[in-house]
Amino acid sequence: MAGQQDAVFARDEYGRPFIIVREQARKTRTHGIEAVKSHILPAKTVANIVRTSLGPRGMDKIMISPDGEIIVTNDGATILGQMDVEHQIAKLMVQLSKSQDDEIGDGTTGVVVLAGALLEHAESLLDRGIHPIRIADGFERACSVAVQHLDRICDRVEFSKNNTENLLRTAMTSLGSKIVSKEHRQFAQIAVDAVISVADLERKDVLFDLIKVDGKLGGQLSDTSLIKGVLVDKDMSHPGMPSSVKDAKIAILTCPFEPPRPKTKHKLDITSVEEYKKLREYEKEKFEEMIKRVKDTGANLVICQWGFDDEANHLLLQNELPAVRWVGGPEIELIAIATQGRIVPRFEDLSAEKLGKAGIVREVSFGTTREKMLVIEECANTRAVTVFVRGSNKMIIEEAKRALHDAICVVRNLIVDNRVVYGGGAADISCSIAVSKAADEIPSIEQYAMRAFASALDSIPLALAENSGLPPIETLADVKSRQVTEGNSRLGIDCLGKGDNDMKRQFVYDPLLSKRQQYLLATQLVRAILKIDDVIVAGQGDE
Repeated sequence: MAGQQDAVFARDEYGRPFIIVREQARKTRTHGIEAVKSHILPAKTVANIVRTSLGPRGMDKIMISPDGEIIVTNDGATILGQMDVEHQIAKLMVQLSKSQDDEIGDGTTGVVVLAGALLEHAESLLDRGIHPIRIADGFERACSVAVQHLDRICDRVEFSKNNTENLLRTAMTSLGSKIVSKEHRQFAQIAVDAVISVADLERKDVLFDLIKVDGKLGGQLSDTSLIKGVLVDKDMSHPGMPSSVKDAKIAILTCPFEPPRPKTKHKLDITSVEEYKKLREYEKEKFEEMIKRVKDTGANLVICQWGFDDEANHLLLQNELPAVRWVGGPEIELIAIATQGRIVPRFEDLSAEKLGKAGIVREVSFGTTREKMLVIEECANTRAVTVFVRGSNKMIIEEAKRALHDAICVVRNLIVDNRVVYGGGAADISCSIAVSKAADEIPSIEQYAMRAFASALDSIPLALAENSGLPPIETLADVKSRQVTEGNSRLGIDCLGKGDNDMKRQFVYDPLLSKRQQYLLATQLVRAILKIDDVIVAGQGDE
């Protein structure tokens, strides 16, 4: 064989065998069609890993980091992002999932499953002697047919600030496969309320910067809440300071509470008690000057990016000026946006106009612990919100945050474009039928690639049926024949066993933006892989 590969034979959780391709040999490389085929195997392997995580009954994966940290998730982008893949084509699949996550925020598993299925069908076409470029062209043609068909079968969902039921149902569809599915109506409501709070419905724009998701160990998932304001994982710098401040006028500082020092390397020698007292008086004078500048603006709370020592802390307490220290840069920015204050880099620049305003700033304590967090509510900018997630362990909190991110993205997508298609594989089956019909009218060899594309679209409902414990081929054949005979594109896989295949009646919605992007991204990647006929490591040619 021209190009020997280092491969490992393994089995998945169902005992099915698969091969992991580690790395191509250095000197003996495959070229041409053989190379294209060799690239399909690692891509299929990656797709098979996440395939079992698709849908509301999908299985979770445990990811173990090098330092032993455990992540339990069924989010495609997280699984692939944590995987240590060496093969170049497998890395492309990881990037595919990431681009879906960055652009849409949901559908990261489906896009990888579809790309894997397309490559699997492309392999059989290559075996029949069809050139990779003709296959890629056929896939492109089929993709445009499928995307146009999505536009025909989509429905518009109506919503307003006072009527968000349709947004809620779409968010619930997204959360159905997540760890929070037990509380998925509550989480969906939180996601919808958060997005509606920061959305400009007229411009169809959602300011993600105003939504912060934070979490704390303790409590249970049902204790998760939406706070109309900002939550900061800090407390007052001194236990003697008041735990709440009403009608807060906040000085937001990025300069430290300490005497000025020379910028360059410096050394100060103190050789007598008098000199030490003189230095101490100088520092105290500077501290008092800083506090006076803050008090003169009318501020009654200081939020500082940097720390300050015990002497400054004591002086702040004496001058009845509550303060919070070591607040991170992103949080400082969010507080400034929410309170409509200005971030001040020097005490000399501080003025009354630059203060942030909030109705109340208070400390919140948790259970029997001494941990406290700061809540800034009734802010001048009422659109800033924080989702506060509770859970029994760190793993559940992190997975709940990822689930909320997906749900928030889904609601955002509906505000940008309120068209939906129906889930449960209904849209994929309908597009598969449409592509098959279009292929019958194509006289060229591309018709084979188009039929392969139609078969690949069936892989998503097949995976959904398999993961739900249903007989995959029989279930798909039944739903597909009903779609053809009844002309009903809303029929899909009944994953939850409700006895009804009509996804509209089950309220299983998918944003059109998400489904369309899945098709386009998967086709684009498959075309790129089919055009690669050699891998050359930089600086390593044929020897």
